[in-house]
Amino acid sequence: LNKPEWYLTQVLMWIGNHSKFLDDKIQPILDKAGSSVNAGLEFSRALVMLILEKLAADIPCLLYDDALFCHLVDEVLLFERELYSVHGYLSSFPSCMHILSEESCFQRWLTVEKKFALQKMDSMLSSEAAWISQYKDITDVDEMKVPDCAETFMTLLLVITDRYKNLPTASRKLQFLGLQKELVDDFRIRLTQVMKEETRASLGFRYCAILNAVNYIAAVLADWADNV
Repeated sequence: LNKPEWYLTQVLMWIGNHSKFLDDKIQPILDKAGSSVNAGLEFSRALVMLILEKLAADIPCLLYDDALFCHLVDEVLLFERELYSVHGYLSSFPSCMHILSEESCFQRWLTVEKKFALQKMDSMLSSEAAWISQYKDITDVDEMKVPDCAETFMTLLLVITDRYKNLPTASRKLQFLGLQKELVDDFRIRLTQVMKEETRASLGFRYCAILNAVNYIAAVLADWADNV
Protein backbone atom coordinates (compact mmCIF):
# COMPACT_ATOMS: atom_id res chain seq x y z
CA LEU A 1 0.00 0.00 0.00
CA ASN A 2 2.88 2.39 0.63
CA LYS A 3 4.37 1.93 -2.87
CA PRO A 4 1.71 2.77 -5.49
CA GLU A 5 4.54 4.16 -7.64
CA TRP A 6 5.69 0.58 -8.25
CA TYR A 7 2.69 -0.44 -10.34
CA LEU A 8 2.09 3.05 -11.77
CA THR A 9 5.66 3.26 -13.06
CA GLN A 10 5.46 -0.32 -14.33
CA VAL A 11 2.43 0.52 -16.47
CA LEU A 12 4.14 3.61 -17.89
CA MET A 13 7.14 1.45 -18.78
CA TRP A 14 4.94 -1.13 -20.50
CA ILE A 15 3.22 1.61 -22.52
CA GLY A 16 6.56 3.15 -23.52
CA ASN A 17 8.28 -0.16 -24.29
CA HIS A 18 5.45 -1.45 -26.51
CA SER A 19 4.68 1.75 -28.43
CA LYS A 20 7.10 1.11 -31.31
CA PHE A 21 5.90 -2.49 -31.77
CA LEU A 22 2.24 -1.43 -31.69
CA ASP A 23 2.82 1.45 -34.14
CA ASP A 24 5.06 -0.48 -36.55
CA LYS A 25 3.51 -3.96 -36.50
CA ILE A 26 -0.05 -3.86 -35.19
CA GLN A 27 -1.34 -0.50 -36.44
CA PRO A 28 -0.73 -1.31 -40.16
CA ILE A 29 -2.83 -4.49 -39.77
CA LEU A 30 -5.70 -2.48 -38.25
CA ASP A 31 -5.37 0.20 -40.93
CA LYS A 32 -5.40 -2.42 -43.68
CA ALA A 33 -8.58 -3.92 -42.22
CA GLY A 34 -10.21 -0.47 -42.34
CA SER A 35 -10.42 -0.24 -38.56
CA SER A 36 -10.37 3.15 -36.82
CA VAL A 37 -8.82 1.64 -33.69
CA ASN A 38 -5.52 3.13 -32.47
CA ALA A 39 -3.46 0.17 -31.22
CA GLY A 40 -1.27 2.19 -28.86
CA LEU A 41 -4.17 4.01 -27.24
CA GLU A 42 -6.21 0.82 -26.83
CA PHE A 43 -3.20 -0.85 -25.19
CA SER A 44 -2.88 2.12 -22.81
CA ARG A 45 -6.60 2.12 -22.07
CA ALA A 46 -6.55 -1.58 -21.12
CA LEU A 47 -3.62 -1.07 -18.75
CA VAL A 48 -5.26 1.98 -17.16
CA MET A 49 -8.37 -0.14 -16.51
CA LEU A 50 -6.14 -2.51 -14.49
CA ILE A 51 -4.89 0.47 -12.47
CA LEU A 52 -8.46 1.61 -11.80
CA GLU A 53 -9.26 -1.86 -10.42
CA LYS A 54 -6.15 -1.74 -8.24
CA LEU A 55 -6.95 1.75 -6.94
CA ALA A 56 -10.56 0.80 -6.19
CA ALA A 57 -9.27 -2.09 -4.07
CA ASP A 58 -6.48 -0.15 -2.34
CA ILE A 59 -8.08 3.20 -1.51
CA PRO A 60 -10.51 1.91 1.16
CA CYS A 61 -7.52 0.37 2.97
CA LEU A 62 -5.59 3.64 3.27
CA LEU A 63 -8.36 6.24 3.33
CA TYR A 64 -7.70 7.23 6.95
CA ASP A 65 -3.91 7.13 6.92
CA ASP A 66 -3.00 10.70 5.93
CA ALA A 67 0.57 9.92 4.90
CA LEU A 68 -0.32 6.91 2.74
CA PHE A 69 -3.36 8.58 1.21
CA CYS A 70 -1.44 11.76 0.31
CA HIS A 71 1.37 9.71 -1.16
CA LEU A 72 -1.11 7.81 -3.31
CA VAL A 73 -2.75 11.01 -4.58
CA ASP A 74 0.65 12.54 -5.37
CA GLU A 75 1.76 9.47 -7.31
CA VAL A 76 -1.54 9.21 -9.19
CA LEU A 77 -1.29 12.87 -10.26
CA LEU A 78 2.29 12.34 -11.50
CA PHE A 79 1.17 9.23 -13.37
CA GLU A 80 -1.73 11.07 -15.02
CA ARG A 81 0.52 13.95 -16.07
CA GLU A 82 2.97 11.62 -17.81
CA LEU A 83 0.20 9.51 -19.32
CA TYR A 84 -1.28 12.56 -21.08
CA SER A 85 1.82 14.60 -21.86
CA VAL A 86 4.19 11.80 -22.93
CA HIS A 87 1.91 9.04 -24.19
CA GLY A 88 -0.93 11.09 -25.69
CA TYR A 89 -3.70 9.45 -23.65
CA LEU A 90 -7.16 10.83 -24.46
CA SER A 91 -9.24 12.80 -21.95
CA SER A 92 -12.34 10.91 -23.11
CA PHE A 93 -10.85 7.61 -21.86
CA PRO A 94 -11.25 6.27 -18.29
CA SER A 95 -8.70 7.82 -15.95
CA CYS A 96 -7.57 7.69 -12.33
CA MET A 97 -9.22 11.05 -11.71
CA HIS A 98 -12.60 9.30 -11.94
CA ILE A 99 -11.59 7.15 -8.94
CA LEU A 100 -10.33 10.19 -7.01
CA SER A 101 -13.65 11.92 -7.78
CA GLU A 102 -15.77 9.26 -6.05
CA GLU A 103 -17.47 10.75 -3.00
CA SER A 104 -15.64 9.15 -0.05
CA CYS A 105 -12.25 9.45 -1.72
CA PHE A 106 -12.85 13.00 -2.92
CA GLN A 107 -14.00 14.31 0.46
CA ARG A 108 -10.95 12.75 2.07
CA TRP A 109 -8.72 14.39 -0.56
CA LEU A 110 -10.28 17.79 0.16
CA THR A 111 -9.81 17.29 3.90
CA VAL A 112 -6.13 16.39 3.74
CA GLU A 113 -5.45 19.08 1.13
CA LYS A 114 -6.88 21.67 3.54
CA LYS A 115 -5.00 20.22 6.51
CA PHE A 116 -1.62 20.37 4.78
CA ALA A 117 -2.32 23.82 3.28
CA LEU A 118 -3.06 25.23 6.76
CA GLN A 119 0.12 23.64 8.11
CA LYS A 120 2.06 25.26 5.27
CA MET A 121 0.48 28.63 6.09
CA ASP A 122 1.46 28.24 9.76
CA SER A 123 5.08 27.57 8.81
CA MET A 124 5.33 30.33 6.19
CA LEU A 125 4.02 33.00 8.58
CA SER A 126 6.18 31.88 11.50
CA SER A 127 9.32 31.85 9.35
CA GLU A 128 11.98 34.44 10.13
CA ALA A 129 11.93 35.45 6.45
CA ALA A 130 8.12 35.79 6.30
CA TRP A 131 8.10 39.57 5.75
CA ILE A 132 11.31 39.85 3.74
CA SER A 133 11.33 39.87 -0.06
CA GLN A 134 13.40 37.14 -1.70
CA TYR A 135 14.49 39.68 -4.31
CA LYS A 136 15.11 42.65 -2.04
CA ASP A 137 18.59 43.20 -3.49
CA ILE A 138 17.48 43.07 -7.15
CA THR A 139 15.58 46.29 -7.77
CA ASP A 140 14.42 45.59 -11.32
CA VAL A 141 12.82 42.30 -10.21
CA ASP A 142 11.29 43.58 -7.00
CA GLU A 143 9.05 46.50 -7.94
CA MET A 144 6.22 45.25 -5.71
CA LYS A 145 8.50 44.36 -2.76
CA VAL A 146 6.55 41.15 -2.19
CA PRO A 147 7.21 39.54 1.21
CA ASP A 148 8.15 35.88 1.15
CA CYS A 149 4.94 34.71 2.90
CA ALA A 150 2.70 36.27 0.20
CA GLU A 151 4.68 34.76 -2.63
CA THR A 152 4.71 31.34 -0.94
CA PHE A 153 0.96 31.57 -0.33
CA MET A 154 0.16 32.32 -3.97
CA THR A 155 2.44 29.46 -5.05
CA LEU A 156 0.46 27.21 -2.68
CA LEU A 157 -2.81 28.23 -4.38
CA LEU A 158 -1.27 27.66 -7.82
CA VAL A 159 -0.07 24.18 -6.85
CA ILE A 160 -3.56 23.28 -5.58
CA THR A 161 -5.06 24.44 -8.91
CA ASP A 162 -2.53 22.34 -10.78
CA ARG A 163 -3.50 19.29 -8.73
CA TYR A 164 -7.25 19.52 -9.33
CA LYS A 165 -7.42 21.03 -12.84
CA ASN A 166 -7.80 17.63 -14.55
CA LEU A 167 -10.77 16.49 -12.47
CA PRO A 168 -13.48 15.24 -14.85
CA THR A 169 -16.39 17.36 -13.59
CA ALA A 170 -16.86 21.09 -13.03
CA SER A 171 -18.69 20.47 -9.74
CA ARG A 172 -15.61 18.79 -8.23
CA LYS A 173 -13.36 21.60 -9.46
CA LEU A 174 -15.72 24.12 -7.85
CA GLN A 175 -15.39 22.33 -4.51
CA PHE A 176 -11.62 22.78 -4.74
CA LEU A 177 -12.16 26.43 -5.68
CA GLY A 178 -14.25 26.73 -2.52
CA LEU A 179 -11.28 25.41 -0.53
CA GLN A 180 -9.00 27.99 -2.17
CA LYS A 181 -11.45 30.78 -1.27
CA GLU A 182 -11.42 29.56 2.34
CA LEU A 183 -7.62 29.65 2.34
CA VAL A 184 -7.58 33.20 0.92
CA ASP A 185 -9.97 34.31 3.66
CA ASP A 186 -7.91 32.53 6.31
CA PHE A 187 -4.75 34.27 5.05
CA ARG A 188 -6.58 37.62 5.09
CA ILE A 189 -7.54 37.08 8.75
CA ARG A 190 -3.95 36.16 9.64
CA LEU A 191 -2.64 39.30 7.91
CA THR A 192 -5.21 41.40 9.79
CA GLN A 193 -4.09 39.91 13.12
CA VAL A 194 -0.45 40.74 12.41
CA MET A 195 -1.42 44.21 11.18
CA LYS A 196 -3.26 44.98 14.44
CA GLU A 197 -0.03 44.31 16.33
CA GLU A 198 1.75 46.83 14.09
CA THR A 199 -0.71 49.75 14.11
CA ARG A 200 1.50 51.85 16.38
CA ALA A 201 4.23 51.73 13.76
CA SER A 202 2.23 52.18 10.57
CA LEU A 203 5.34 53.19 8.63
CA GLY A 204 7.29 50.33 10.15
CA PHE A 205 8.90 47.56 8.12
CA ARG A 206 6.31 44.85 8.85
CA TYR A 207 3.25 47.08 8.37
CA CYS A 208 4.52 48.11 4.92
CA ALA A 209 5.27 44.46 4.12
CA ILE A 210 1.65 43.55 4.92
CA LEU A 211 0.37 46.27 2.56
CA ASN A 212 2.74 45.01 -0.15
CA ALA A 213 1.48 41.45 0.43
CA VAL A 214 -2.17 42.52 0.06
CA ASN A 215 -1.41 44.52 -3.09
CA TYR A 216 0.49 41.59 -4.63
CA ILE A 217 -2.23 39.02 -3.82
CA ALA A 218 -4.95 41.31 -5.26
CA ALA A 219 -2.88 41.81 -8.44
CA VAL A 220 -2.27 38.08 -8.93
CA LEU A 221 -5.93 37.19 -8.28
CA ALA A 222 -6.91 39.82 -10.89
CA ASP A 223 -4.52 38.16 -13.37
CA TRP A 224 -6.13 34.79 -12.64
CA ALA A 225 -9.64 36.16 -13.24
CA ASP A 226 -9.63 35.02 -16.87
CA ASN A 227 -8.65 31.44 -15.97
CA VAL A 228 -11.89 29.46 -16.16
